[in-house]
Amino acid sequence: MEIDVRGPRFGAALTTVVLAIALVTGNGWLLAVQTVFFAVGAVAGVRNSPHGWVFRTLIRPRIGPPPATEDAAPPRFAQAVGLAFAAVGVLGYLVGPQWLGVAATACALAAAFLNAAFAYCLGCEMYVLLKRATA
Repeated sequence: MEIDVRGPRFGAALTTVVLAIALVTGNGWLLAVQTVFFAVGAVAGVRNSPHGWVFRTLIRPRIGPPPATEDAAPPRFAQAVGLAFAAVGVLGYLVGPQWLGVAATACALAAAFLNAAFAYCLGCEMYVLLKRATA
């Protein structure tokens, strides 16, 4: 399935904001919400994640057709990677140790920021490397 290349980048921008707030405040419950968003994106696909829905229904109709499309599998894998880091972060914040929550959230934030600011998706690159390694 092909998706608008701008969708995952928009989702990464929203994710960057949520993760930055969670990191600055140490709010494990906010991180838990983002974890659910990652889970939906990983299981149902990025188009069906909450951020994907916002892009598809509110943003894309206003900015027109996509300049390009991409395979949905790499961004979906990236959501699974984000899910793993966010889940570890939630455990760190809510169960302990606190530093684990901070470290995992910071890693997820760095990856989301790279995608939002520079259109460089670390999870997507991991997907490509894994595909090559298993081919």
